[in-house]
Amino acid sequence: MLDTGSLTFLWPSMLWLLLAVPLAAALYWALAARRRKSSAQYASLETIGGHSSRGPSGMLRMVPLLLWTLGLTALILAIARPQAALTLPARLDAIILALDMSNSMRATDIKPNRLSAARDAAKTFIEAQPSNVRIGVVAVAASAAVVQSPTNNREDIVAAIDRLETQRGTALGSGLIIALDAALPAARIDVEEFINPRAGEKKIRRTDEMPARVSKGDNKQVAIILLSDGQSNVGPDPLKAAEIASDYGVRIYTVGIGTTEGTTVSAEGWNMRVRLDEETLKKIATQTDAEYFRAGDAAALKKVYQALSTKLSFERQQPTEVTAVVAAIGAVLAMFAAFLSMWWFSRIL
Repeated sequence: MLDTGSLTFLWPSMLWLLLAVPLAAALYWALAARRRKSSAQYASLETIGGHSSRGPSGMLRMVPLLLWTLGLTALILAIARPQAALTLPARLDAIILALDMSNSMRATDIKPNRLSAARDAAKTFIEAQPSNVRIGVVAVAASAAVVQSPTNNREDIVAAIDRLETQRGTALGSGLIIALDAALPAARIDVEEFINPRAGEKKIRRTDEMPARVSKGDNKQVAIILLSDGQSNVGPDPLKAAEIASDYGVRIYTVGIGTTEGTTVSAEGWNMRVRLDEETLKKIATQTDAEYFRAGDAAALKKVYQALSTKLSFERQQPTEVTAVVAAIGAVLAMFAAFLSMWWFSRIL
C-alpha cells in the first residue's frame, strides 16, 4: 500500500524540469494547428481522390497528447528520485493490554460503567487480532500484576479479563513497567528496582541482550495498549516508565476512558470525583511514538479498539525509493501514446 501523502524526493531541485511539460504541450498544440491548416487546403483534393481522413475525431484526437504529457511528467518525477512510505502487514508478535482497575473504573459516565465498557471493548479487540499475535493482560491498581502472560489462547485471555475486579489506587507507572517486562522478557528489566528504587539509583540498567540504542517506536514486534482515566496517584511516575519503553523502541498506545467533566464515585465508604486526565495519557503516547485515543462512551470505545486493531495490523515503513516504478509508468504511458498516434494518424504525435 502506497502512502501518497508522504511522497518526497531525493533530488527535489530537478522538479524545475516540470516547467518543460506545459511548454512541450504548447509546442505540440501549435504544430497540430499548423497541420490542420495545411490539411484544410488539400481537403478537396483528398475528397476527389477518394481518400478519407483516418483516426478518431473530436476530443478523442487529444488522447495521445494527454497520455504523452502524463508520461513525460512521470519521467521527470523519476529524475527527481521519488520516495514513498509503504504500508505493509505488520510483524506484530505480542500485544500487552494494561487495564486500569482502580475504583474510578466504577464511574457511570460511560454506561453501564467504565469497567464493563472496557471489558466488552477489549474482548472485541482480542477477537479481531490475527491468531499468531499473542496477547497478555496487566491489571493496574495500587499495585500492578500480570493476570495473563502473552498467549495465543483467546479463551484464556477473555477469562482473565472477566476475572478483573476494581481496587483502590492507580499506579500507572508500575503497570507500564510490568507490561514492558511482559512484552520483552529477554530484556530482563529490573522491575523491582524501578518500582522501589534503592538510594542513589536513578535509572534501570539496560542488559547486553538489547541494542545499545533503539529509535523511538522502532520495535514493531510488540506494543502496549494502556486503557485508563489517566489519574495516577501512587507509585512511580508513568512518564518515567514511558521513557524506558521509548528506550526499547516499544510504543504505548493510550486510550482515555471517561469524560473530562467526570463524575462522583462511591467506594469503600468514600466519595470521590473522578475525571479523565488526558494530558498524562497524551504525553505517554507521544513519548513512545504512539497515539492517544479518547473514548467518551461505550460505542466510541469499541470504535477506538477497531481503529487500534487496524493500526496494529499494518505498519508504515521508512521511505523507500520508487524511482523505477515511476519511470516504468512514464515509459508505458509514452509508448502507448506513440502507439495510438501511429495507429490513428500514421505519425508519432
